[in-house]
Amino acid sequence: MLLRTILAAAAAAATATATVALLVPATAAHAAAPSPTTPATAADRATTTTDRATTTAAERAAAAAADPVIVVGGLIGVSIAYEPIAARLRADGYRVSIYQLPNLGLGDIRESARALSSYVDQVRAATGASRVDLVTHSEGGLVSRWYVRNLGGADRVDQYISLGSPQYGTYVANIVNVVGLGSCAGIVACQQMTIGSSFLADLNAGDDTPGPVRWTTLRTWQDELVRPVDNAVLADGATNILVQAWCPLRVVGHLGLVLDGTTYTAVRQTLAGAAIRPNCFAI
Repeated sequence: MLLRTILAAAAAAATATATVALLVPATAAHAAAPSPTTPATAADRATTTTDRATTTAAERAAAAAADPVIVVGGLIGVSIAYEPIAARLRADGYRVSIYQLPNLGLGDIRESARALSSYVDQVRAATGASRVDLVTHSEGGLVSRWYVRNLGGADRVDQYISLGSPQYGTYVANIVNVVGLGSCAGIVACQQMTIGSSFLADLNAGDDTPGPVRWTTLRTWQDELVRPVDNAVLADGATNILVQAWCPLRVVGHLGLVLDGTTYTAVRQTLAGAAIRPNCFAI
C-alpha cells in the first residue's frame, strides 16, 4: 500500500500541472496557548461526545476578529483538495484562504517558502492583520516551518498547526530510491523529505519551535505516507496531538487529516485557544 501510494504520487506529477490550470486557488481577498495533550481518560472521552457540531454567534464573531487563516497545501495538493477544511473554518467564522504550493510542491521546499512569504504579506495587506495562523498539511508544514524559521515568519505568524507533516522525514520517500526509481524520481521536494536529508538537517538544527509562534502538530497512526508516524512530532514545547490517543477506534489516513471531523475539532479548539478534547464522533 505504501509503495503503490508513493508510485501513484510520482506518476500523478506529470498530469497534475495540466489539472491545476483548471483549478483556481482561493485568493488573499477571501482571507479572513494550547495545553499539552495527553491520552484521554474515559471522562474526557465522554465530554467530547457533547462537543457542539456548530458554533454560537459569539464564537463566530470571535473567529471573524481572529487572525486570518491560511491553509497551506502539500505535495501535489491542488487547492480544491483543501476546500473541505477551508469550508469548515469559514462556517465557524474564520477568514480563510488556501495556498497551493508553487509547481504543486515538486520543487525546492525553500523556494516554496519564499513564495509563501509573499503570499502571507498579501493576506496581511488585504485583511489589515499583523499576523496570520497557518493550518498546514504534509509538505506544507515543512514549507511553513522554513518560512517561520528562516524568512521572518516568526514576526508574522501567530499559530502554526501541522497535519501529518514529516517534520523529521519519512522512509516512504526513501523507498522510491530503493525500488530503482533513482533519488525520488528526480522530485526535489521528495529528496528533501527523505530521512537524513541535508534540508531536514538544516531545518531541525536547534530549536524546533522558534519565536513567539504557538506550535501544534496533529498525527494519525494510519498515516500511510509519514512513517514512522512519530516523525510528525515537534520538540521544544510544541503541543503534539495523536488522534488515536483520544479516539482509539478512529481511522484517519494521510489525506484524511484534512477531511476528518474529529481532526477538525482539534484544529478548531487549537485556533480558539481552547482545551484540546477532540470529538470522537464528529463527521
